[in-house]
Amino acid sequence: IYVEKTLAIIKPDIIDKEEEIRDIILRSGFTIVQRRKLQLSPEHCSNFYVEQYGKMFFPNLTAYMSSGPLVAMILARHKAISYWKELLGPSNSLVAKETHPDRAIYGTDDLRNALHGSNDFAAAEREIRFMFPEVIVEPIPVGQAAKDYLNLYVTPTLLKGLTELCKQKPADPYIWLADWLLKNNPNKPKLCHHPVTEEPY
Repeated sequence: IYVEKTLAIIKPDIIDKEEEIRDIILRSGFTIVQRRKLQLSPEHCSNFYVEQYGKMFFPNLTAYMSSGPLVAMILARHKAISYWKELLGPSNSLVAKETHPDRAIYGTDDLRNALHGSNDFAAAEREIRFMFPEVIVEPIPVGQAAKDYLNLYVTPTLLKGLTELCKQKPADPYIWLADWLLKNNPNKPKLCHHPVTEEPY
C-alpha cells in the first residue's frame, strides 16, 4: 500500500525541542520513517533552497539554516504532505501566531519559523532525496531513474560479490552469494569499537 511521505526539518534554533516535537508528530498519526541529525554548509543550504535563490531573504535563510545542527525526518501517513503543512500553519511565524496560535509556539519571526515541510509531492521527492540520498521514494522509480539508482547503489556491491564468487567457486553459489551480500550490505549500520562521546544537550 502506497503511503505518502513528506520531509520535516527541525531547524537549528529549536533543536533542543526535538523530543517535544517528535511527540506531537507521533500523536498526529505520522510514522517517522527515517531521522538524521546533520549540519549543512551554506552551500548545501543554497542547493536545498535553490527555488528561493535571488529573493531578498535568501542570504539570511542560508545563514540561519547553516548556523547549527538540524534534524531531518521522513514522515509518512495518509496525505502526509497536506496534513503536515496544515499542522505547521503559515510559514511566517508572525502570521501564524494570529491564525494558528497553538501551532506557532516555536517560530519567532518570518524567517525563523522553526519547522519545515515540503510544499507538494515533487518538492517532497526532491527534498527527501537531498537529505536521504539512499532512500527509495515511492512510487518506485522506473526507466532512467531506476537505472540511475541501480548503477549508483546496487551494481557496485553486486559486482564485488560476483567477482569474489568467481574467485571462491563455492559448492552452493546461491547460498554463498546471499551470505556475502548480508555481510557486505553497504547500508548495514556499522558498530563502533571505540568509545563514543554523547552529544551535549
